[in-house]
Amino acid sequence: MAQTNINIRMDENLKQDFDRLCSELGLTMTTAFNIFAKTMVRQNGIPFPVSLGMPNVETLAAINEIKRMKQEPNKKLYSNFSELLREVETDV
Repeated sequence: MAQTNINIRMDENLKQDFDRLCSELGLTMTTAFNIFAKTMVRQNGIPFPVSLGMPNVETLAAINEIKRMKQEPNKKLYSNFSELLREVETDV
């Protein structure tokens, strides 16, 4: 089977970490990429779940705070951030 070359751009630190891991596994980076490509073709997709992931604790807290604020019957709504700033500045 004929071979072809491809070029891949990645962060230098990622490349070093990837190369080190491949070496520990007894693989070259080329072999690792070929394993990935063959598995992807065989499975007709990426061979692992790809997701946005779960928000971190701080983001979850902010989401929950917004949900609570939406339930507040006497909440003040603002059209934009400038409107909010004007009110904050007049309150000071």
